[in-house]
Amino acid sequence: MAEPLNIGIAGAGIGGLAAAAFLAREGHRVTVFDQFETAGPVGSGLILQETGLTILNQLGLRMQAEALGAPIRRLYGLSKPSDRIVLDVKYGSLRPALMGVSVQRHALFRLVHEAALAAGARIVAATRITAANPRDATLLDDGGGMHGPFDLVVDALGVRSVLAASPSRELPYGALWATLPWPDSGGFHADALEQRYEAASRMAGVMPSGSLSEGGPKTVTYFWSIRGDQHDAWRAAPLTHWRDAALALWPETGRLLAPLKTHHDLTFARYRHRTHWPAVSGRLVHLGDSWHAASPQLGQGANMALLDAYALARAIARKADLRDALADYAGMRASHVRLFQLMSFLFTPVYQSDSRVLPLIRDWLAAPVSRIWPGPQVLAAMVSGGLGAPLWRLGLRPGR
Repeated sequence: MAEPLNIGIAGAGIGGLAAAAFLAREGHRVTVFDQFETAGPVGSGLILQETGLTILNQLGLRMQAEALGAPIRRLYGLSKPSDRIVLDVKYGSLRPALMGVSVQRHALFRLVHEAALAAGARIVAATRITAANPRDATLLDDGGGMHGPFDLVVDALGVRSVLAASPSRELPYGALWATLPWPDSGGFHADALEQRYEAASRMAGVMPSGSLSEGGPKTVTYFWSIRGDQHDAWRAAPLTHWRDAALALWPETGRLLAPLKTHHDLTFARYRHRTHWPAVSGRLVHLGDSWHAASPQLGQGANMALLDAYALARAIARKADLRDALADYAGMRASHVRLFQLMSFLFTPVYQSDSRVLPLIRDWLAAPVSRIWPGPQVLAAMVSGGLGAPLWRLGLRPGR
């Protein structure tokens, strides 16, 4: 793009801030609108896959993210009470050095937030965007204020974006989560996400999630699957009812869960599924969960948003005409988005649903598939985000 653009980004999440950092670094005038007084993340710990780590490397943030995070080399799950292995994915099956990095969302947010500011992006707080005009590239806030016109507006408002016309479908199951101190007594693998299942209707997960600062206390993120329509009943019942169920499923988590004293110590997250087509409308472009929201079962949300952010900046940099650039952006990402949305749609009910049949199929097939070629390699490619060669489509190679 020969001339700098004036770009407005609605949403200061991981994807919006990464896009702001990339675009501002290229010399564009970037304004990010955030609804909160102080910008901050919403959500639990997450796994940065090789795709996301490669994009962070383009911002000079990979080493910092790895220093704050915990290495994840295996995803491992048992079905109860049989103790049958129903999830066993080893990153090294694909490449010996391959791994994910689990980080606290706050730590990752701070890195991309600082990168956006350092690149020259301007962040406007306490401004809730409620509408956009794709034709003249303007944004409207909830106080009636109009922002723009811009050359381009980016919808990075997330799964509940009011700028995305396609409705999202709320999934039956969400999760309770908490970030807790890493237990000194051990009992959990420091480089694995572990899960326990009872059919597909009950699940607990434990994942090391690094530190908020280098050298700081290590943490672990705990997840408990719960139907969205049961959340009110869960809050109304004594917490001991839930704790008894959690310990019955996974007794070894007793000491880990000891700090949880009230319902407020756990945060409830709802999950939604949506793929918004087209990704581009006029001078409005959708990015991250605003374009492709899904269950976090495959752990791709932040990584997909980072891929989108880089793709948008790359498309604008290599195309002289904005319309061509936005078509290039959608083209670079469309097949990967379709692939992982389909996989999320198919896999989520196997691990989170009321189905009685799917867990039986899972329990009898998952272990053999995870051990017989090419099952281990395919599973490792799937969880690391590499299926569909998204980095190759962006002109990048995995690694540093």
